[in-house]
Amino acid sequence: MITTNLPLVNWSNGVVMIAVFAGVCIALVGIVLSIMNTDKKKQE
Repeated sequence: MITTNLPLVNWSNGVVMIAVFAGVCIALVGIVLSIMNTDKKKQE
């Protein structure tokens, strides 16, 4: 049974990469929301 010894998750590197990816996604969503809120056209 060689397949039972295969690691399915690399906790040392995978969690760090997922956290960085989540941080980048949250930052991009925040930037887009801030641009949407500040880009109001003046009504005449």
